[in-house]
Amino acid sequence: MLTFTNVLRKSWFSAILQPRTAILLGVLALCRPALSQEISAALLQPSPIQPEAIQPAAIRLAAIQPAAMEPATMVIPVQPATLPEASHRFWDRENSFLFAASATFNAADFIVTRDNLRGGGRELNPVTRMFSGSTTGLAVNFAGETAGVVALSYFFHKTGHHKLERAVSMLNIGSSAAAVTFDLAQR
Repeated sequence: MLTFTNVLRKSWFSAILQPRTAILLGVLALCRPALSQEISAALLQPSPIQPEAIQPAAIRLAAIQPAAMEPATMVIPVQPATLPEASHRFWDRENSFLFAASATFNAADFIVTRDNLRGGGRELNPVTRMFSGSTTGLAVNFAGETAGVVALSYFFHKTGHHKLERAVSMLNIGSSAAAVTFDLAQR
């Protein structure tokens, strides 16, 4: 039996949609892909270790004499490790699929949000709320979101962060799918 009180009823789903929780979940979701971008010690190629030749005692003692001592070098030059080349093209099959899915979910979010706003609903996203005064503004917002996802993915691709490149699209797909689900549940 439902009773109506002056207290807001919180369910686990509405708690997840709180801005603080969404930001925390987004940061936690990106932590593992960010750590996976580090250079593995297995990829570094150290110089081969050469064993020192066994020297007679007279030569070793001569090396200790003050005349034979030289100052130690303070800086040892190190060759930078070369990173592996890009393992894929930017517009490969997986990225094309992710961008198409992201654009599809953004279009669905646009349609459902526009219908809810026409029916007297209210936009909960503060960034999108600035554009929700007209259909054109709302369409520009969602088109810009899609273009931003592609641009950020391209930036990560060019800087060699290939897992983050794909994580951006996946995060956008997830957030748009959650927004569409929430909007449909509010009808």
